[in-house]
Amino acid sequence: MSVPRPSGLPLINIPHRVEGKSLKTWSTPVHNEEHSPIPCALCGGTEFVSHFTCTDSGSTVPVVSAAEKPPSFRYVRCAHCRLVQINPQPVPAAVALRYGKNHGVDYLAYEKTNEAAFLRLQELALKDSGFFELERGLMSANPKGPEVLDVGCAAGALLLTLKGRGWKVRGVEISKPQADYCRERCLEVSSLPLEENRFPAHSFDAVLASHLIEHLNDPANFVREAWRILKPNGRLYITTPNINGLQARLFGSSWRSAIFDHLYLFSVKTLTLLLESAGFTVERVKTWGGLAAGIGPLPVKRIFDVLAKPLGFGDVMIVRAVRPA
Repeated sequence: MSVPRPSGLPLINIPHRVEGKSLKTWSTPVHNEEHSPIPCALCGGTEFVSHFTCTDSGSTVPVVSAAEKPPSFRYVRCAHCRLVQINPQPVPAAVALRYGKNHGVDYLAYEKTNEAAFLRLQELALKDSGFFELERGLMSANPKGPEVLDVGCAAGALLLTLKGRGWKVRGVEISKPQADYCRERCLEVSSLPLEENRFPAHSFDAVLASHLIEHLNDPANFVREAWRILKPNGRLYITTPNINGLQARLFGSSWRSAIFDHLYLFSVKTLTLLLESAGFTVERVKTWGGLAAGIGPLPVKRIFDVLAKPLGFGDVMIVRAVRPA
């Protein structure tokens, strides 16, 4: 998901490590955005309880510039279905400005710098989801190559990898510098939000959305559109932070995924309910990431990381859902 920094505002990064390499969660604190109370995106409820009150700073978040204090924001939990969301929420026009065509240059540099590490994470997540096992059957059934859409494709590294494996690839990336860079790499990438592309129904064998859905004002509409454009037996793969993971429980409002840009924080249960409401059947869920680097001794971290997958308390999850035939 492309998350450029609006000009004139402090850039805040949350450092963490994956396989020994330092990565950062990109965040774009913006002051004076228009906000509006919203009903729950999952059940439509209007009763909420406080969950986190945050600023985009804290013990793990160094502020590059002290000239402007990061804005505070509040997560609430729906009293009915327990979906966690920022509320009042920035209006869609304000969110769109965060990803506008004039503010993506820094993010493109960030993506290019971390491309190899990010690609490795995506490949591991897809492996956990069974993507490559299903790939063999799709290749046999589609001699010209199955079709995949990567929504929030950033600089296009995963699309290039899948293209090299025989897929017919397309992407959606609303940050113009990233989309332009993808096109320089000879990839077919649209700068429009998914719903505005009006792809024909039953176009794709797979739709990928890595660290995207938590950024959207209307995740339910996104899931419905993914269902519409998938072929029967097509799969949707969603990677997103896990609000019920160990790290979220340990760190609360200081959790590294409780950031300004994440409008929603899903659990396995709430994401499953969202997918099922659109007609999907959830086939597989995997989580990973037991402890962030630096929290405890490395041997302890390794134990928690190993246990996170079978016990399901990982910091990040991937959900594979199928559009039934």
